[in-house]
Amino acid sequence: MAPRARTGAPCTIVIKLGTSSIVHETTHQPLLSTLSAVVETVVSLRKQGHKVVLVSSGAIGVGLKRMDIANRPKSLSGKQALAAIGQGRLIALWDNLFGQLEQPIAQVLLTRGDISDRTRYLNAVNTFNELLSMGVVPIVNENDTVSVSEIKFGDNDTLSAITSSMIHADYLFLLTDVDGLYTSNPRKDPSAKQIEIVASIADIRSRVSTTTLGSSLGTGGMETKLIAAEIATAAGVTTIITSSKQPENVFKIIEYHNTAKVSVVTAGEGTTAVIGRNTAISGTSTPVRPAHTVFTPSSIPLRDLKSWTSHTLYPSGSVVIDSGAHHVLSRRESGGRLLAAGVKGVLGAFASGQAVKIVIRRPVEGEASDNSAYSRALQATRPSTPVPGEQSTSGDDVVVVEKMEADIHEGDVIEVGRGLANYNSQQILSVKGLNSSHLPRILGYADSEYVVENITIRLPPS
Repeated sequence: MAPRARTGAPCTIVIKLGTSSIVHETTHQPLLSTLSAVVETVVSLRKQGHKVVLVSSGAIGVGLKRMDIANRPKSLSGKQALAAIGQGRLIALWDNLFGQLEQPIAQVLLTRGDISDRTRYLNAVNTFNELLSMGVVPIVNENDTVSVSEIKFGDNDTLSAITSSMIHADYLFLLTDVDGLYTSNPRKDPSAKQIEIVASIADIRSRVSTTTLGSSLGTGGMETKLIAAEIATAAGVTTIITSSKQPENVFKIIEYHNTAKVSVVTAGEGTTAVIGRNTAISGTSTPVRPAHTVFTPSSIPLRDLKSWTSHTLYPSGSVVIDSGAHHVLSRRESGGRLLAAGVKGVLGAFASGQAVKIVIRRPVEGEASDNSAYSRALQATRPSTPVPGEQSTSGDDVVVVEKMEADIHEGDVIEVGRGLANYNSQQILSVKGLNSSHLPRILGYADSEYVVENITIRLPPS
């Protein structure tokens, strides 16, 4: 648990509410009872000293109601038009409800483009911090009117996770139409069991149902919530899936995790989880556990810059690395920095400073890889960047790497991480497989001995 949450001190909480919890799926009428309960919960949290951010979907659903349209349009322009119609009415609805309890709110509309630019990202962070210090509840939504499909967050689950990372939240609550993650679809399988605690999302993904959510109005589902949990927990945020029908359970869940000492046990081979429901700790005054699934945060959260690089930037291309570089970059002591020696090629065109995917070639059955070449290059790296014009005559400066296919495609590779390119795609291609001492001679300069930095490996070697 996050330190402040563990001690019971005031903490920062992000609450995400999906479209199916805001408007009726067929009539598109606002679900006033749910919305009112959410407002009362948020205001009560504020009175206890907590800082709260609300991520609210529903603009298109409200737009459908206003225009008396039955079905969500398929065209991008149609969705954008309805979002423009509905967003004003949606924020007015929230303002009216919060106004009844004299709680000021603010509208924050974001696009991925807004936070892909580091300066605009930091401006957004500063705005959030200022609003929260003023006692305001920011209400966040994606600016669907101007977002294009290529740079959309995709759904507000992802947006809520990125928001929680931006403000260093203690908790992210994903309020949905089911009360947690299950081993199978509880609507179809009466034997389905709720997963209470998840310590490893990668291990649990193949063993649970991801088909229990998603209405005709929304874009999310349980799979998107697992992705959101991955982003948030990597940033050190405790993430919880629970029912939107009982938003007051947010209090009980925080209280439960403030007082309960929950042991994470292994449920099935390779899966770290606790399966059960509504249990209390025997022999203690621990409150009854409200139904929910909690994803425990990383004990070593990503630094702000690495989190920003990994989850908010839209990659402009890919750098293909060898297996040795993959193994080294997966170790924390690598510093997330890639030498040219580990590069096998590039995909796409990108400029220096842009985000790139770090990819490896899909394994070929029966093919062995030499993981030692990159380690040797790393050991031979000079402590400082070579000066322009410096040239080594040592044969050790050339590293033998696996042959790079000239016609490799996106389908031939697997993304294992992301980082920021120090050189453009053509420059990286021209120095692939070489030691850093060759960069000044080939490029004419060497701002850095590393071709990509701030790398976060999402998929470690198997």
